[in-house]
Amino acid sequence: MKVVMLAAGVGRRLYGDENDNLPKALLEFDGRTLLERHVRILLDNGVDELVLVVGHRKEDLLAEARKVAPEGFVRSIFNPRYKEGPILSLWTARQVMQEGDDVLFMDADVLYHPEMLNRLLRSPHPTCFIMDRDFEPGAEPVKLCVRDGVLVDFGKKVIDDYELIGEWPGFLRMSADIAGKVAMAADAYVRAGKVDVTYEEAMRAVLVSEPPGTFAYEDITGIPWIEIDFPSDLLRAEKIVYPLVSEYVPEAADRAPSRPTKASGR
Repeated sequence: MKVVMLAAGVGRRLYGDENDNLPKALLEFDGRTLLERHVRILLDNGVDELVLVVGHRKEDLLAEARKVAPEGFVRSIFNPRYKEGPILSLWTARQVMQEGDDVLFMDADVLYHPEMLNRLLRSPHPTCFIMDRDFEPGAEPVKLCVRDGVLVDFGKKVIDDYELIGEWPGFLRMSADIAGKVAMAADAYVRAGKVDVTYEEAMRAVLVSEPPGTFAYEDITGIPWIEIDFPSDLLRAEKIVYPLVSEYVPEAADRAPSRPTKASGR
């Protein structure tokens, strides 16, 4: 399995439109960058390769990658249009996603306990989202909707006809076939000039076109995590979520009743 990780953005919502701050993947928690944390967790899970889509201050990202990853583990792809719509970074990796390997898609700006990724990679389902049922509803979270045990919608705007809803933390495991189809969906959007849409739209297009049950999900409710988009997210990550990540014990959580908790990032 290989990983496609998007790390090209300028962090507009966190730092402002014209900032020159370091990429969010280089945010540090207890002296370790998010990128270093990702690399260590991926290596522990036996991942073969990390394909890093870079753009803003790519030299800094690649310098960190050389520092924290073994030689040959990280391959980079440059998105020259990184200041445009986010689907372009997914589109930049389209050829990698069509190489015939299983693919793990990851956002680079997520702080999380390793158990969250472990649970996804241990899943018996070849194409699988993760979902946190404990979240604050609103326009910003990317949501997953389930009806009769089957995923029926995905995105920031979703249908109302569901029995279960949760937030997506930004990681998606895909079989080789589905990864190729997501790449083709992203290509269709870009060819049509629709570069202002989110990359989730390409994933949703494949989700709704495939037979029900093709996309599964693992419930990661209770595992601490946060996606860092806004200044308030960074503050919460530093003050609340990182201490939870440091203290979290998966074995204890597995023995606990399955119910929403307030340990998640939202």
